[in-house]
Amino acid sequence: MSAPPEHSIKISVDRGGTFTDVHASWPKQGGKQGEEEEMVFKLLSSDPSHYPDAPREGVRRVLSHLLPGKPLSRDAPLPTEHLHSLRLSTTIATNALLERQGAPHVLLVTEGFRDLLHIGNQSRPKIFDLAIKRPESLYQFVVEVRERVTLVGYTSDPNKADRAVVFDDHGKVVRGYDGAQEREGDGEVVQGISGEAVRIIKPLDKVHLEGELRRLYSEGVRGLAVVLMHSFTYPQHEQQIATLAQEIGFTQISLSSSLSSMIRIVPRGLSTTADAYLTPVLRGYLDSFFSGFQDDLAETTSVEFMRSDGGLTDVNGFNGLKSILSGPAGGVVGYALTSWEGKGGRAVIGLDMGGTSTDVSRFDGDYETVFETTTAGISIQSPQLNIETVAAGGGSRLFWRNGLFVTGPESAGSDPGPSCYRKSGPPAITDANLVLGRLLPGHFPQIFGESEKEPLDTQASTDALEKLRAEIEKDTGKKMGLDEVAWGFVKVANETMCRPIRSLTEARGYDTSKHILSCFGGAGGQHACAIAGTLGIGTILIHRYSSVLSAYGMALAERVVERQEPCAETWGSEGTSSRLDKRLEELSEQVRTELTKQGFKEDRIEVRPFLNMRYNGTDSALMVRKPEEGEDFAKAFAKAYKSEFGFSMNVDVIIDDVRVRGIGKSFDSLGKTVFEEVKELDFKSTKGEPEEGGKCCEKASVFYEEGGRQEVPVFLLERLEAGDLVEGPAIIIDGTQTIVVDPNASAKITSKHCMIELGEKK
Repeated sequence: MSAPPEHSIKISVDRGGTFTDVHASWPKQGGKQGEEEEMVFKLLSSDPSHYPDAPREGVRRVLSHLLPGKPLSRDAPLPTEHLHSLRLSTTIATNALLERQGAPHVLLVTEGFRDLLHIGNQSRPKIFDLAIKRPESLYQFVVEVRERVTLVGYTSDPNKADRAVVFDDHGKVVRGYDGAQEREGDGEVVQGISGEAVRIIKPLDKVHLEGELRRLYSEGVRGLAVVLMHSFTYPQHEQQIATLAQEIGFTQISLSSSLSSMIRIVPRGLSTTADAYLTPVLRGYLDSFFSGFQDDLAETTSVEFMRSDGGLTDVNGFNGLKSILSGPAGGVVGYALTSWEGKGGRAVIGLDMGGTSTDVSRFDGDYETVFETTTAGISIQSPQLNIETVAAGGGSRLFWRNGLFVTGPESAGSDPGPSCYRKSGPPAITDANLVLGRLLPGHFPQIFGESEKEPLDTQASTDALEKLRAEIEKDTGKKMGLDEVAWGFVKVANETMCRPIRSLTEARGYDTSKHILSCFGGAGGQHACAIAGTLGIGTILIHRYSSVLSAYGMALAERVVERQEPCAETWGSEGTSSRLDKRLEELSEQVRTELTKQGFKEDRIEVRPFLNMRYNGTDSALMVRKPEEGEDFAKAFAKAYKSEFGFSMNVDVIIDDVRVRGIGKSFDSLGKTVFEEVKELDFKSTKGEPEEGGKCCEKASVFYEEGGRQEVPVFLLERLEAGDLVEGPAIIIDGTQTIVVDPNASAKITSKHCMIELGEKK
């Protein structure tokens, strides 16, 4: 095999908590224009005895496979001349936040508000907890900044239009508040970004500030989080602080006005401290990653990173705040683009079951985005995909506590990993599946042991589960078989994963059973049928690359540029519509210009305008996308509000923010959908396939809740063809995933999917 052309290899790497997934593609030799070959594999995210960094090791293995005459050492910098693009997602920032191992920094806040973020918003997520533990603050010290601005008037004033300060086209005051003349000494009044009048009560005291900053710098502080009152609409004081801090030499300066230009200082401030805490850790990792290549990787190769909102960005646009859900976001993009029926079809629930946790999301034509979440006790105000995470994965540890089967939240991780990983680890869900026959060591990646070539250790799993069985028998006096114990733990894990699905569907008024379940992640196929059966879902979709769908999703993802500004308009008031249209068009032009600079042609750019709207007197705002012709923003907001909360209100609608999302498209079409393919194919049963040389490679003893142990056929996915029908009970397997087909289910094979339908007995 000859090496691919220079700058032709595209690699996507998703670094998870247990496994790192790799997807690579390159032009097919002798193929048609645009025809590509692909390669997918998994490796342990942490294996310090063999390699220091999993994503770089993944790139090395791809290059070693495609450049056979060029031995690549694990210690030597990697060549870049054959790389076209490199896309990465990482859990580095997430782990640093969870483990509280971020960078030290100091909070700069308006004088008089030093304890604001410590006090927080007084929410009580566990109202009946008798021993509430307050999350630790991320910042080390607080420095109060001598400055103060305030807003003139208030948004909810019923006579706002008559009383508001009036400015001319140059931002000069024409009429004071409520018609009064501005008096000298009250403080200058200027127009904020939102259009509101801002009174500068106390200008920034630069002399005092410089003294404080130089003192901090001499004490070794290099990171600052700057959070000033009303900076969402008047950012000038924060910008002046940043200029001065840069001149002194601070290396990390996080401004709340730049990171989250939205009203509400507490979540805005907490988000800013999170960025100052996480970005240096993220940058340190990226610098180390880039140093593992021969040339300046960012100069010779297109390097992109997955953001928490499902879009790609370059290294300059990637920071700690936008990377918290970087890992799961790729999987959401992957199933959204490959598993949705289309407009008018069923919504899809994504179940990403990995080694450490399970991520659940929902897609019905648009990515469900939230703008305020809580992670590890810290409120984050930044666009993120609406993903719910539970501590249930292949590495979730198994316990017998207080007469109950318990799985997690502790995880065995990848080092030492479950008992079967040959590192003397504790029993985990992976061990239970191995004992039940739902994992076959001969087909699982053989990457264990000192040689990195040994299979899973079935005996170690059996021994670990036997100890738990003996403990249960001693505690209860009841004799249970090993299969019964293992299945008990699996059922508990399944129910744990069902809870967030119900939260995203039933709790919001959607019928769970009217969804499609898209299962992916390394362990998703082993639990798909059981979870769908519990939820009453009849159709399951499992992509051929489901075990590495987060990496595959990144390969399909689009470059995103966003612009957002605060607003203080009331829908329907005089001139509002034209002012909003003008602001949205200005922001749209900015994102078009930026995407054009990044190499996207006009016909590859899509612009999506949004308004952040709420009813007057409430604080529950919804980000509403510009509706299709024939419906305005207000009607779309009322419809979305009623769907979310069950009622609507007959009061004024306030616009808090204007936002534009620009998308640089990576592709035109992925071809026929799986549903179109299913309609066209004539499916034929694989029953009676010979075990030697046929699609069925062997028989395996597998435990099912209905029927217990059964000898079932094992099919290799690579041998199955579009149009094959695999009737349960059966196992479908390839090098990176195991799919368990229950006795009451059948699996239809298409070119890219395995569609499992429950309840049909053939």
